[in-house]
Amino acid sequence: MNLNHFTFLILFSLAVFPQENPSFRLQEGDLIFQDLDCGPLCDAIEKVTKGYNGSKFSHIGLIVPDSSGELVVLEAISSGVQLTPLNKFLSRSFDKNGNPKAIVGRLKTKFHILIPRFIKEAKSYLGKPYDSIFVINNDSYYCSELIYLSSMKANSGNPLFELHPMTFKDPDTNDFYPEWVDYYEDINEKIPEGEPGINPGGISLSDNIEIVHIYGYPDGWKQ
Repeated sequence: MNLNHFTFLILFSLAVFPQENPSFRLQEGDLIFQDLDCGPLCDAIEKVTKGYNGSKFSHIGLIVPDSSGELVVLEAISSGVQLTPLNKFLSRSFDKNGNPKAIVGRLKTKFHILIPRFIKEAKSYLGKPYDSIFVINNDSYYCSELIYLSSMKANSGNPLFELHPMTFKDPDTNDFYPEWVDYYEDINEKIPEGEPGINPGGISLSDNIEIVHIYGYPDGWKQ
């Protein structure tokens, strides 16, 4: 292999899979996808949703400035919609090399004009409760629902990301995952099988974003 060919392969690899590099800087409006190690429920989510390059994502947040201008993560988690320091967000799960299992997506250039309103709309949900049922339009919000609604409002009611029928079934057996059966029994709610919803993996595959950075490799990553 000659030097020019080798150089081309290196540059191509970096273009397709942006590796961790010290010069990378987060920007307001970036989406950060995370492979959480939160137990059986996260595992069940990841089994039925695939993300960018096969990644198994169970969480997503939005990069926004806090009151002092520092970049933080706006996210919907079990305690509600809140702002979380970036270091705390990234310290939740690590790959085999000790790097955070998270990657960064960025809206494509034609959508950059929407970012200030995207952030404003997302911040309007701060303090709202977490959507433990995972249904749209019940004044509580799960992580990717928050991203979906905020970006849609920023885009004059036109969705940037797509809703799809949700499934809580094992694709190999077509039976509900026992974890989901127990979960919905505990909260005394019906499993919303087939209802419209959205997940982090689906957003990571959107044609409206590009993956710009990899902190560490999520589970499922195709080397």
